[in-house]
Amino acid sequence: MILNKRTRRLRTSEGIRAMVSENAVTAKDLLAPLFIIEGNNKKVPILSMPGQSRFTLDLIFKEVEELLTLGVPSICLFPALPEEKKNTQCTEALNEKGLYLTALREIKKRFPELILMTDVALDPYSSDGHDGFVDPVSGEIVNDTTVEMLAKMSVLQAAQGADIIGPSDMMDGRVGAIRGALEKSGFSNTMIMSYTAKYASSFYGPFREALDSTPKKGDKKTYQMNPTNGREALRELRLDEEEGVDIVMVKPGLPYLDIVKTLRDNTHLPVAVYNVSGEYAMIKAAAQLGWLDGTKAMAEMLTSFKRAGADIILTYFAKEMAQLLRD
Repeated sequence: MILNKRTRRLRTSEGIRAMVSENAVTAKDLLAPLFIIEGNNKKVPILSMPGQSRFTLDLIFKEVEELLTLGVPSICLFPALPEEKKNTQCTEALNEKGLYLTALREIKKRFPELILMTDVALDPYSSDGHDGFVDPVSGEIVNDTTVEMLAKMSVLQAAQGADIIGPSDMMDGRVGAIRGALEKSGFSNTMIMSYTAKYASSFYGPFREALDSTPKKGDKKTYQMNPTNGREALRELRLDEEEGVDIVMVKPGLPYLDIVKTLRDNTHLPVAVYNVSGEYAMIKAAAQLGWLDGTKAMAEMLTSFKRAGADIILTYFAKEMAQLLRD
């Protein structure tokens, strides 16, 4: 055959493939979610997330140091509180001497160069297990009262040194309320990374085990997005932009690559994607059974987020991927 155009010429060697590569994941693209618990010198494995654990603050310091050494510049911290610290009013969320705010303060003091992201939602502190306050009569998730609480939480987190506030609740108007509260309190440089398109997904199971935050009644479908919807993500994007968001996020990642691409094509803001616990667990489980090469599957999946248009990848693979890139 005499062919003028042979696409395989650009695939003939590792060097050529690297030279014409369109996308590559780097350590600076990665943001590592970490779970903190009370106590000292405790590392509690999360059974449904092999390789992931809940850490006490002293051991979180070691994890952060390793991540920074590997070139991962940022973490997102999640609190796993004992049941006795939870109630319907989520009062522990405002406790400056409590686990979460103390941890933020101490981590930022120890690692000022770290980009520290927080979680802003009520489920870690709620005895109901929901991201917002629950009306005791109707069972409705109350939007506006929840947003007032989220704004208070955000100001306290910023005061401890948080660089990025991460509202993960999906309440209406929360980005604008948080932005306004931060401005009034003198935290004009504190960023907001909104969970712009957070879907009511079945891929969150291992995370809820990690935080013990499964709703006691009902589900989260009245505030998280319907997995069947794509255009709705654009509406959420426009609202977040109008309200003053700095970075937009899609969660989950792998089943929603089309939504990542949609946001990338419709905003000039940085786009993040959350490679969630269920996506992590699938690869780990299949690799343990010998059904696929876990390392190659990890790298391929993370690259797919970059190809879809993500600038930032929140992933439980952050440390493992950074080690692979270094080696």
